[in-house]
Amino acid sequence: MEVNDLVQLQSIIVRKPAVLVYFYNDNCAPCQMLRPKIASLLEDHFPLIEPVLANASQNSGITSHYGIFSAPTILVLFDGKEVIRESKYVSIDELKEKIGRYYTLFFS
Repeated sequence: MEVNDLVQLQSIIVRKPAVLVYFYNDNCAPCQMLRPKIASLLEDHFPLIEPVLANASQNSGITSHYGIFSAPTILVLFDGKEVIRESKYVSIDELKEKIGRYYTLFFS
């Protein structure tokens, strides 16, 4: 799901127990390469996390609210609270491990 404003994103965060927000930029090659890997990670290992996309260059209200200064940036929120923030050089294995700790605690 792609969001276009802060109200829409906050509505999702309130309704869903776990959300991963992927901030990207259309002109960012690493963003384009990482995006399918993140989608696959959630599908395969964390199906209860709601994936949300936010175009950082088109949504300055969202990026300024969350203090996003570069793309790609990933925010993971459980129960509305940010627990993980990764930026620029994201290791899928490390991200999987970090999310796994919270996911197990939260959904067990």
